[in-house]
Amino acid sequence: MMRTLMLPFALMTVATAAPAQTRTQTPAETAIRQSMEASAAGWNAGDLVRFMDVYADDAVFVTPKGLLRGKEAISAKYRPSFRGTGNARGKLSFAFLEMRGIDPRHAMLFARWTLTGPSTTESGMTTLVFERRGAAWQIIADHSS
Repeated sequence: MMRTLMLPFALMTVATAAPAQTRTQTPAETAIRQSMEASAAGWNAGDLVRFMDVYADDAVFVTPKGLLRGKEAISAKYRPSFRGTGNARGKLSFAFLEMRGIDPRHAMLFARWTLTGPSTTESGMTTLVFERRGAAWQIIADHSS
């Protein structure tokens, strides 16, 4: 009985203690990273449309006050900081932490976002659910804090 209980624990310990191995990104991971980098470039250029390209029309965004439903509502939240030559909140960058495939059409990205302004830096976490729609991977759910 004890041997049966110890085997899963031993396997879990080995799996978590093993050093991270370099692996090749899947095509989905590559496409999602490229989409997120293009979105950040839109933010940094002050181009709201380019920033929002990664969002699906029916995306849901979690805010402290509740859910924003749809690309238009999410755009309205961000619109005040866009000024055509940059973003008033600072330069946006992402550190990609982990990507998980859910099924062939869905993936989840865990990342750290950073906004670097002239005098302050903000940073937080984001969990994004993507859905493959046609040739594009689009955000269908965004929870950023």
